[in-house]
Amino acid sequence: MNPIRRVSVVSTGSVAIRPEHVSRTGAPLLWWLATSRRWTSPRPINVYVIEHEKGLVLFDTGQDRASVTDPDYFPRGLNGFFYRRLARFAIAPDETLTAQLARIGYDIADVRTVVVSHLHQDHIGGLAELTHASILVGAAELDAARGRSAELGGYLAKHIFLPGLNWVPVHGELDLFGDGAITLLPTPGHTPGSLSALVQRADPPPLLLVGDLTYDVALLGQDVIPGVGDKAGLHASTRRVAHLAELHPGLVVLAAHDPAAQGLLDAANRTLE
Repeated sequence: MNPIRRVSVVSTGSVAIRPEHVSRTGAPLLWWLATSRRWTSPRPINVYVIEHEKGLVLFDTGQDRASVTDPDYFPRGLNGFFYRRLARFAIAPDETLTAQLARIGYDIADVRTVVVSHLHQDHIGGLAELTHASILVGAAELDAARGRSAELGGYLAKHIFLPGLNWVPVHGELDLFGDGAITLLPTPGHTPGSLSALVQRADPPPLLLVGDLTYDVALLGQDVIPGVGDKAGLHASTRRVAHLAELHPGLVVLAAHDPAAQGLLDAANRTLE
């Protein structure tokens, strides 16, 4: 019997980003970030919830509501300017990670394992609520978050390296529980240590959780990459996803901020009913 009982998604609010963020143009990142006048429609901040027989697993932890209530959440100065230009968040009081898990019938105390696709702030917002869990993240991602220019690269150390967290660095590919149900895969490009998770259930279709490798799976299939990250790395990881789709027919790719993700997961789940 397959150890995965249920896969769900919740969203800790919404975020508007720049169109150039979704689809790369020829302009340098800092240029379009400083000059773009357009925002996308609000997009979800997805957290994937996997009920495994060995405990509840989260893929990412969403955005902290403090980011919209605490004026000191983001840095000041030039770095703060770029953070404000990068994204606009809307997070209601009932859109915290704990509240969203409760909405679908889970207690955050039941979370045993957390996989963080990468350490940007809209993926680590629930860490303070997860000191009881193991936090898995790419080893290269931890190194990047501790680097000299980490803040400009999107890493806010004061919100990442919180007291009491149980960090588990991931080196390379990892079968999370040794049963083939959840396999962590390095997919660098958006950040140096970005991880994806291949979720294989009793019946197809398999799921691939990809974080910010794309913001629109339709674009991923066209090898159109986002505007944030290493170009060569994003293309290489996109090709890896295409190869995985060949190996796993019917593969459903689910991203962190794709408005289509909820519907794609719902459709995948209906095939199991």
